[in-house]
Amino acid sequence: MAVDPGDLEEMACAKQIQKRLIERALAAGGTSMGEHGIGLGRRAALMSEHPTGVPVMKAIKAVLDPRGIMNPGKVI
Repeated sequence: MAVDPGDLEEMACAKQIQKRLIERALAAGGTSMGEHGIGLGRRAALMSEHPTGVPVMKAIKAVLDPRGIMNPGKVI
């Protein structure tokens, strides 16, 4: 879906649609994540989908990147 990032109403609508799609995917036993990783827009869904896995992912990233210089601000 193409949206105008400058249109606040359009962006709010797109975010609501994305939220509903993620909820439906998870309810059906699917995933919200793509094959190339987690986009910033889906980052909040990661904890819902993998509540026990996120702390493990963060711990692994901390060991591999203790200074946080690889992909700063990203979970994994």
